[in-house]
Amino acid sequence: MEKSPELENGKTAKLKKRSLIGSLKEAASTTLGRSSSFKEDSYLISHLRTAELKALVDLKKLLSSSSPSATMWGIPLLGGDERADVVLLKFLRARDFSAPLAHAMLLRCVEWRAEFAADGVVEEELGFEELDGVVAYMHGWDRAGHPVCYNAYGVFKDREMYDRVFGDGEKLKRFLRWRVQVMERGVRLLQLKPGGINSIIQVTDMKDMPKRELREVSNQILSLFQDNYPEMVASKVFVNVPWYFSMIYSMISPFLTERTKSKFVIVKNGDVAETLYKFIRPELVPVQYGGFSRPGDLENGPPKPASEFTIKGGEKVNLEIDRIEAGAMITWDIVVVGWEVDYSAVFVPSAEGSFTVTVEKARRISPAAEAPVHGVFTSREDGKMVLSVDNTGSRRRKVAAYRYFVRKPSV
Repeated sequence: MEKSPELENGKTAKLKKRSLIGSLKEAASTTLGRSSSFKEDSYLISHLRTAELKALVDLKKLLSSSSPSATMWGIPLLGGDERADVVLLKFLRARDFSAPLAHAMLLRCVEWRAEFAADGVVEEELGFEELDGVVAYMHGWDRAGHPVCYNAYGVFKDREMYDRVFGDGEKLKRFLRWRVQVMERGVRLLQLKPGGINSIIQVTDMKDMPKRELREVSNQILSLFQDNYPEMVASKVFVNVPWYFSMIYSMISPFLTERTKSKFVIVKNGDVAETLYKFIRPELVPVQYGGFSRPGDLENGPPKPASEFTIKGGEKVNLEIDRIEAGAMITWDIVVVGWEVDYSAVFVPSAEGSFTVTVEKARRISPAAEAPVHGVFTSREDGKMVLSVDNTGSRRRKVAAYRYFVRKPSV
């Protein structure tokens, strides 16, 4: 144990101290300033234009004469179910509200779902356990409540892995079935009702992606989803984008509709966590992308919210966890986007004359750190924990988050 003159003598005026309440207030204001760039379509009938409403009526007439008993995702497409209007509007929007084109697309989708046995694919065991939670997976939700699907194909730079999954036509077919399974899991998380959550957020990690080798696979996945899951993606976030992607995007951009481009968010390597925080709360961002969430964390319900804060260049921030009782166990996680700051933790007893306990000595955390700092401490007396993040050696503002748990002593 050592006594900290700076804390003991109350000489903290030059340091910026923040209590949990203060951090939560700042997090609230930060969240309000980070609204998503896209505007999601409305599925309320009252919001439709006259021409759009007419197209919906026309599509129902066409469907009643061709496939009156058609269903999709367990929803009868005719018969007055309000969820059916959401599904039909997705097909209409995909075909610019042309009822004949939307009708043709819908019939092909119904036929494909029957042939593919898509309704039962979620329950199948396809033998891709090593890809679950790595290549494509649903994990958490964004700030507006949309389920989030992560995609990362960098593992296939390993030739052995690539051959094991895509080695022949049968393996490729099974992989595509598995990828549809992931998508169907995402659809099951949607409400598919007017005013509800009706689309997902898609995050695609381009790090180490073997673009040439995966071209055929990517094209087939894209074709399957465009034809059979119209308007199911509210926003597409591309992270760890290689330098050449911007050139490719600038070439194809003139051929994309403004509607499509409004859904794209393209993130450079160093800005991944900060950008994802604009869409997704830190406790729901996977650890590999600068958040707190690990596989399996969400199985027991929503995680404890994290408090977000910013650290200005040249600033040192003290985060205080107050009113800790003797015998309590405190655990905490803290992450700073880009790190390259000094971090330390001390426990300050409430009793006058008690010694401050150094829990973690000050240490520099490099930008290469991929996981949050995790700390555990059991107090011997009443007091408070002080977590310090020192950014005085940098002029760059840093985005950060932390959360903690206090387990009270057993009686």
